[in-house]
Amino acid sequence: MAGHPEHPPSERFSVTLVPPAVVAVNELAENGHVSKADVINRAVLLGFVERERAKGHELMIRTEDGELERIHIL
Repeated sequence: MAGHPEHPPSERFSVTLVPPAVVAVNELAENGHVSKADVINRAVLLGFVERERAKGHELMIRTEDGELERIHIL
């Protein structure tokens, strides 16, 4: 996409999680019918959203008809 830097290639990480984090990741993956990697990727995305909100930015989506809607994350 023009104007956007190239994304780095995927990278495999090996991390040791504390037991409560293991339980949380497993439960989120199972309940959401997604992989553990998806759970962790979503956590990273949520971190990005929270950093932007801390700067006073808003999260918006554009509907099919072109209207903007603000997303509220509680």
